[in-house]
Amino acid sequence: MIDKRVKNAQEAIADIKDGQTIMLGGFGLCGIPENCINAMVEKGLTDLTCISNNAGVDDFGLGLLLKKHQIKKMIASYVGENAEFERQMLTGEMEVELTPQGTLAEKCRAAQAGIPAFYTPTGYGTEVAEGKETKEFHGKMHILEHAFDADFSIVKAWKGDYTGNLIFRGTARNFNLPMAGAAKITIAEVEELVEPGELDPNEIHIPGIMVQRIFQGEKYEKRIERVTNRKRGE
Repeated sequence: MIDKRVKNAQEAIADIKDGQTIMLGGFGLCGIPENCINAMVEKGLTDLTCISNNAGVDDFGLGLLLKKHQIKKMIASYVGENAEFERQMLTGEMEVELTPQGTLAEKCRAAQAGIPAFYTPTGYGTEVAEGKETKEFHGKMHILEHAFDADFSIVKAWKGDYTGNLIFRGTARNFNLPMAGAAKITIAEVEELVEPGELDPNEIHIPGIMVQRIFQGEKYEKRIERVTNRKRGE
């Protein structure tokens, strides 16, 4: 068995260079690779192209990279809760490629499966389709979308073993699942790192062959993106 453990986030992202394309798992603040994002901020990487569902919030997760202007281009499906993301997009400080959420997920999954491109009806007749090849199938127009070509994919799992097998928990499966194995190198940070054989084979979501580096993260904050509570008695 290949031992894919690295010491920490700093070692895991040590060879990421300025200007590279990075996939980052998570949905809002759920299931984001907090340790690796913080390590990228500390390293001072610049001119990055980041692929993620969104950029979280201003002072946490990808928002920390945005705050220091380390992201040159953001490929996402949602501007959402990040005022700095919105500001940089509207002022032209950062290039933004907004992609329908299902298409974003499929571009990840296609890369994971080794499929170079696919047709989808989503976005036909809108700005999303501008400059793209179109084709009719069964009387309905589709646009050609290309799979992502990323240098690194960074995901966060609940449990993993040192050969790279991963188990995600609940909603944290979201974009972590299709991004694992969808880049040249996949880095996984996990809440709990165990010995091979300790994970139930029937519960493994991503096999170790799709992961090149793994480490046990620490100090996860697991913030809530927006707290909404009903008053007692309602």
